[in-house]
Amino acid sequence: MKQTLLDKIARREIIVGVVGLGYVGLPLAVEKAKAGFKTIGFDIQDKKVDMVNAGHNYIGDVVDEDLSTLVQQGMLSATNDFSFISEVDFVAICVPTPLDIYQQPDISYVRSSTQAIAQYMKRGAMVVLESTTYPGTTEELIKPLLEEGSGMQCGTDFYLGFSPERVDPGNLIYKTKNTPKVVGAIGQDALEVIAAMYSAVLDSAVHTVSTPAIAEMEKILENTYRNINIGLVNELAILCHKMNINIWEVIDAAKTKPYGFQAFYPGPGLGGHCIPLDPYYLSWKAREYGFHTSMIESSMMINDRMPEYTVERAANILNRFKKPLNGSNILILGVAYKKDIDDYRESPALKVIELLEEKGAQVKYFDPHIEKYRHKGITKKGEPNLSANLLEEADLVIITTSHSVINYELVQRHSKFVFDTRNATERLPQTDNIELL
Repeated sequence: MKQTLLDKIARREIIVGVVGLGYVGLPLAVEKAKAGFKTIGFDIQDKKVDMVNAGHNYIGDVVDEDLSTLVQQGMLSATNDFSFISEVDFVAICVPTPLDIYQQPDISYVRSSTQAIAQYMKRGAMVVLESTTYPGTTEELIKPLLEEGSGMQCGTDFYLGFSPERVDPGNLIYKTKNTPKVVGAIGQDALEVIAAMYSAVLDSAVHTVSTPAIAEMEKILENTYRNINIGLVNELAILCHKMNINIWEVIDAAKTKPYGFQAFYPGPGLGGHCIPLDPYYLSWKAREYGFHTSMIESSMMINDRMPEYTVERAANILNRFKKPLNGSNILILGVAYKKDIDDYRESPALKVIELLEEKGAQVKYFDPHIEKYRHKGITKKGEPNLSANLLEEADLVIITTSHSVINYELVQRHSKFVFDTRNATERLPQTDNIELL
């Protein structure tokens, strides 16, 4: 089986299936197809399936022309019919792994996708989980589901592995194709074949590890490392404000050291599909072993509180002008979770807006990349343009995302006061009406 698959990889005869056509799955499907592998995308959302089949792109990291060309050439298609899994040699599972209302892992998408794959999977297939999850998922959940649903045996009839996604939306340098890949699999044969499949597609190195659990933990380490360091700098930002010290200048000075320091920056909270969520997966799994991840949980508490801290600071600023938060007009600049993208998943700006409105503020927002967003069942529309009049009407402008296309000189000139949580106004010559986080 191993040699047969290696030969098919070399001849580009492998048919690829990608389950989940979101921020991870669609770029992966495009790269597989560009590398010469016929690719089928699977998604339960009809809108995504229809858009892919029409050659219409909806992911920022995918080049529009690449998608349309691949669809026209017959190299990429999409479906919600999982029976087509029977045609596939390589399946990548790229579905969401959110938290539930109790901040515990919600693996329902992974479970249902795996069960659908097992029902139709053919003998000799490779299955790889790319969704970020707790260590042990591949061997403790995926393997039994595939074996039970297919009647086949892992390692004998099919290969199974884990390769964590490393998508960084908006990154202009590192995309799916040139970001190094980590692969762990059950058995040496599976590891060799799955690594060969990724090597045939990517320009970057493929780093193999001995088990799926190591690859799963590696991904958690990447994002927990960032969570902890951002928590550290957020806590220092609160302290520096009390001490009347500019935290941004402190960081700029510290990063001149050529070793032993990596710069992380404060903000109104954490957003995105990984960093705010992944540490919860690890702390949840740790409890199974009677272990308390105290440092990780402390950083999570600090980061989770930053939207509240941002609102407290906003109220204090308004108080200086003898204005209560209740009834004040607040303009939020940016609801994306990071600059220059249209992704607002877990964005701290949404929590800031929610808290402001709970306290009676009248909140508008402008984001050049997000016309409207939906949060907790409510849709909120943004302002179509950032005008002088819009700025002048606001009692306070809060910069929560530092999009490059925003004219911050215009913001400074026409705003009564600006609370900049991202240091977006750093290079402005005039900052008398600006306060930094």
